Amino acid sequence: MKGLAAVLIELKKPLVLEEIEIPKLNFGQVLIDLLCSGICGSQLGEIDGVKGEDKYLPHLLGHEGSGIVVDCGEGVTTVKEGDKVVLHWRKGAGIQSLPPVYHSKSLGTVNAGWVTTFNEYAVVSENRVTPVPGDLDPEIGALMGCAVTPGLGVINNNAKVKIGESVVVWGSGGVGLNIVQGAAMVSAYPIIAIDLFDQKLDLALKMGATHTINAKKNNPEDEILKIVGKDGADVVIDNTGDIDIIHSAYEVTNSMGRTILVGVPHVGKEARFYTLPLHFDKQITGSHGGEAKPDLDIPRYLRLMESNKMVFNGLITHEFKLEEINEALDLFQSGKAGRIIIEY
Repeated sequence: MKGLAAVLIELKKPLVLEEIEIPKLNFGQVLIDLLCSGICGSQLGEIDGVKGEDKYLPHLLGHEGSGIVVDCGEGVTTVKEGDKVVLHWRKGAGIQSLPPVYHSKSLGTVNAGWVTTFNEYAVVSENRVTPVPGDLDPEIGALMGCAVTPGLGVINNNAKVKIGESVVVWGSGGVGLNIVQGAAMVSAYPIIAIDLFDQKLDLALKMGATHTINAKKNNPEDEILKIVGKDGADVVIDNTGDIDIIHSAYEVTNSMGRTILVGVPHVGKEARFYTLPLHFDKQITGSHGGEAKPDLDIPRYLRLMESNKMVFNGLITHEFKLEEINEALDLFQSGKAGRIIIEY
């Protein structure tokens, strides 16, 4: 069995489309026929080598999507052939298998992690898929794979936002917009969204932001303190990984507040801040996907969606085919799109 895949061969270079051979399933592995995939900033980071040397080239990418189970390896019990599933990078229920190894005529061995979604057919670890209702829109399923679960997880698990607390969200991409939505759902106030693009800020307002700041046109620190008062905000969340923004986020967090770091700085870049407040009540912490538990969270979020307590209108702004993956990545890099979906 073979399928088309977008392969990272060299850092900072476009992905290459290759026909890959699908390996036999090992213990705990599941074969998925992909319906669609999302694109996340993490893929841009992998391509750019944000975390340093990549020892696994060439390899596959993508960590959020939806598809249909084609076959299951030995030991798999949480899904079965024919199930519609969400693919996610956070661990869910089931076995953590060995990562698959693919082959292509021109590249030889093609590596992969426990989940990939920039390929027509993917062998994934059982604990990277969660079954969902058969009538779920595949694009919504892809959003559940990353944008929604980490975003709401940041609010619930990392920031633990209380009713009426002020929340600042730096970066209004797919995860940031769902952080805004999560803050609105727990009745935070005010909810301040910051970005460089007005169209993203318009989306943030639809998701529940009460105030927006265009960082190209205004000084975010000054504007935040005008809104929340000179003591600063209760919760400030950075999605950018920019070390200057991390410093600013920490500075505008009040003395009893929490700074949550979602974005990851480029390897070698170091954020600096005055640590004395950390010896009292101020906190700063990193988020790992909002500490989400997809097998538990996704069913809950689907119930919210069905009851119209959670909205996704406008989150997806563009759709591409796999053959257009590099155009899609370029658009995502430009910051001028919301969530981009790759359709199979």
